[in-house]
Amino acid sequence: MGQSGVNTRRAALVALFAVITGVGAFIRVPLPGVPFTLQVPAVLLAGAVLGPWLGAASQLAYVAVGLLGLPVFATGGGPAYVLTPTFGFLVGFVAAAFVVGLVVGDVARSGVARIALALALGIAVLYAIGVPWFGWNLVVYQRMPVPTATLWKFAAVYLPLDVLKAALLVPLIRVMRARGGLLPRR
Repeated sequence: MGQSGVNTRRAALVALFAVITGVGAFIRVPLPGVPFTLQVPAVLLAGAVLGPWLGAASQLAYVAVGLLGLPVFATGGGPAYVLTPTFGFLVGFVAAAFVVGLVVGDVARSGVARIALALALGIAVLYAIGVPWFGWNLVVYQRMPVPTATLWKFAAVYLPLDVLKAALLVPLIRVMRARGGLLPRR
């Protein structure tokens, strides 16, 4: 495959994972505060499969499309979405995909422990960005006095669900690893 074919395939995979993340936003279970969606597995998978730069690019594309006005986020879209409590999680998607891709490295050579560590770190990064933004939005922007401990207790409700979703990804990533992944080899 020529260099232009490789670049075209990479661009298509970035777009594909942006779409998969958007579709994951619409597969949801309404819960108080933040809906339960399949976005987190899409983000983690993007990083594991595409690597740090392309995984992050796929999530950046997803966020950009939503901010341009397409209702691809769990509760809508548009530039005003930056003022919602959950926008920090969208920023966290970009960072989480990058961290997962960085830690997994070459998915064809990564063992289960390394993949699991990468997914756990991706979730940690996601929460490290999303929860403070959530708190800032509630306390500063919406002027709701919410103690920090309450925010982390709220996040703790979702953490086991995200860990379960990540654990279910490990076999999928292993299958993809066994088949040589999606990206062409150099």
